[in-house]
Amino acid sequence: MMQRAMTACTECFRPPRDNSSSAGQRNCLGFTSFSIRDLLRSKEPDSSLKLRTMDGVNEVGEVKVSRLQVEEETEVKSPENKSSVLCDALHGSVQDKENSPMMRAALCSQVCKLYRFQTEDHRWLLVREQMSESPLSFSLPKQLLSVLIQEHTDRVLEVKELCDLSPHWDGLRHDVIFHCNQLISCYQQTQAELHKLSTSSCFKASSSKSDRHLQFISTNLHSQRMEVTSPDSSGVWYEVITFGAPADHHHAFKHGGLKRLISKHTDHRKSSVSYSRDESCRAKELLASVAQLQPLIFGLAEELLSISVEENFGRLQEVLDSLKEQTILFIHALKDELVKSSLLDIHNQSTANNGSSHVHSNGLLCEISPGDQEGAVSLRLQEEREYSEEEWGRTWANVGKSLDCIIAMVDRLQGRERLLQEQSSLEQQESMGDTKSQNTASPSSFSSSTVSSWQEQLLPLVVTLRDCVRDALTNARTAMTFVVLQGAVAATVAQGPALIVQRRHAVFSQALSALVCGFMLKLFGGLEEPEFLQQLHSVGILAQFEGLLSTYGEELGMLEDMEVGVADLSSVAFTVTEAESERPDDLLPTLRGTWGGFVVDVPLPSETFSSLPQELKSGRLIRVEPVLFNIGINQHQSLAERFGDSSLQERVNQHSCERLKAYVNKLRDKLPHMAGIQSLLDLLPSLDRSMETKKRKNVEVLWIAASVRSAPFTLAL
Repeated sequence: MMQRAMTACTECFRPPRDNSSSAGQRNCLGFTSFSIRDLLRSKEPDSSLKLRTMDGVNEVGEVKVSRLQVEEETEVKSPENKSSVLCDALHGSVQDKENSPMMRAALCSQVCKLYRFQTEDHRWLLVREQMSESPLSFSLPKQLLSVLIQEHTDRVLEVKELCDLSPHWDGLRHDVIFHCNQLISCYQQTQAELHKLSTSSCFKASSSKSDRHLQFISTNLHSQRMEVTSPDSSGVWYEVITFGAPADHHHAFKHGGLKRLISKHTDHRKSSVSYSRDESCRAKELLASVAQLQPLIFGLAEELLSISVEENFGRLQEVLDSLKEQTILFIHALKDELVKSSLLDIHNQSTANNGSSHVHSNGLLCEISPGDQEGAVSLRLQEEREYSEEEWGRTWANVGKSLDCIIAMVDRLQGRERLLQEQSSLEQQESMGDTKSQNTASPSSFSSSTVSSWQEQLLPLVVTLRDCVRDALTNARTAMTFVVLQGAVAATVAQGPALIVQRRHAVFSQALSALVCGFMLKLFGGLEEPEFLQQLHSVGILAQFEGLLSTYGEELGMLEDMEVGVADLSSVAFTVTEAESERPDDLLPTLRGTWGGFVVDVPLPSETFSSLPQELKSGRLIRVEPVLFNIGINQHQSLAERFGDSSLQERVNQHSCERLKAYVNKLRDKLPHMAGIQSLLDLLPSLDRSMETKKRKNVEVLWIAASVRSAPFTLAL
């Protein structure tokens, strides 16, 4: 500790360099010596020592040596553990905050160092350095593994539930299942190994960075926090999350990092047709909807025929109304634009593959099984038939027309029945008493004959309705099956081999732990700042990553991994929720969603949650804008700039600069009166100019980026 203090004092008295010819030359003015033991035993904190020439004869000056006391404390295990009197006086409120349940959910194994400096006005300035590990290092990767296992398990079940497919599409389905099962098996093994570790594990050392079962864990993840406090101020925090560059050291970098591997392994079987995640979800909803509506329509149609032979005309109308309601729902489901567009895509792909070497078409095929004539569906897309958007419109329109025919027929038959009953009533009133019994029997017989004819007249219309529904359902299932299968292919085999996907997930996991830790600390520190909270739900938060990786050798592969991992964080969003209690487990963040759409729920105690803006309390998503700035500074970067290629670094920095400018402009538009906005806008041109200079080892880029990092809306990682 004393050595650190002395080194600092020596640097403070080091003469500045200039541009003169004598720059860099040093002349020894004098020397002095003292005993560390005497300095520590002295009652005075300062000692004045005479500087003498090298021969020890003449005095040439005086130097003042100050004794600075450094105190160290470890993580507070109980409320009874107190700091020094001075720390209590100047830092008591912060200590309470640091030991709050929220902070314990984000940080652990804290190590603090306190430095006390006396100012010119003889007052004390307290500098508190705190380095902490985080339980999120292990808890978030475990959650991510569980979510990924569940996602791929659901996808396997999803494609297995599809009906029989043509050989081409069935081959793709088997590829999806095999790909998913590979990842599931690997992730289950990793998850089992992590569960074997002690529950108190919250740190992965750099010596374990190549451990297979620790691929998903961040290396050397720490929270570095410094607070400077004076007696008349509440203190200023400087905080940054430090961790090893997110990279897959287990599989190493013989063939490069993620960026290079992904570009090399573009799946050639990937269809030119692509559907978004929302479209795939919509397709599954439509499949479930029509699968539920079809048996209801068929059952009500059968019930309508059965009731038509009875004399309960009120019940007949009820069944008809129910049939009308379910059929209209069925038609509305079919009128979805996704069904029409996907059928057109299937037709176009089939037409494009007419001359290919495939024996079977690329369409979907599901033959009717002999044992299930009513529930089975025949899905067939014929290449030789002409297809148009109007054709699909006629398909579902026929369902509505057949329903209209049934409704019209029932109305006509009911009207005829009412007329016959009225005529029968008049005849009964005019008839004589002796012929009354004969006349009353005749209408009854006539009515029975009429009702019997109802079933005969309704039967062909009901059969037509069922045929139209079956035909529309066949085409809808064809379309939605195509969408679901294409979505499954795009999310699995189209992403490359399982090893590349696994590498991408592992790198993302490492970056995610650092991001969530930084966000939680930033959120806890800004709970009392309305402007910061408004910025969260209106613009989101900027997560700035800074690296010193070279573009040579293994570090080039690490940078390629890190570029992809940081970019994938743009699909992450945060929400703030109300915790069930203040227990540490209830305050840990939870992960939900699927790959490409993860949401991290950050719980807060009830009292804290109630003070948030309504937008955050209602679950408004907090978006993340990740940027990465990297400047290689070691000897490997010298080799890269002289004999290699540093274009990757230039591209990463330029892309991040563009995203940074877009974010700051958005912030200016949404919150024009936010403090510091104009100064940030003034820094952006400087950042542009710095990158355009093409200067070797241009650390000025990081200096300017660090100035942006000091903004209240930025996470520094």
